[in-house]
Amino acid sequence: MKLLLDENLSRRIVDSLQTQFPGSSHVSLLGLDKADDRKIWEYAKNNDFVIVTKDDDFQGLQSLLGYPPKFIHLTLGNCSNPEVLALLIKSADAMGNTLSQMEIGFIELY
Repeated sequence: MKLLLDENLSRRIVDSLQTQFPGSSHVSLLGLDKADDRKIWEYAKNNDFVIVTKDDDFQGLQSLLGYPPKFIHLTLGNCSNPEVLALLIKSADAMGNTLSQMEIGFIELY
């Protein structure tokens, strides 16, 4: 599973995600740092990414457009980069198993 980190997450953790999530990236590394959510959505869909965000706007987009892409909503509040990284890595198997189910479009991690 390739993760696409939204602008509200640090791009500094992308390198550390590569072992567990090869091909993962950040919107700013793809020239999407000033893009609106719809453009990020389309990029993720066309390039087989799962969006990771702290923003609940993607839930509205998914209600409107369906999926793919699927997304992961992080509800951690203010936290450090190591905390976000640890949660994603710790949850990798559960995320993969859950998001592989056709009827599930997103998961929430906290």
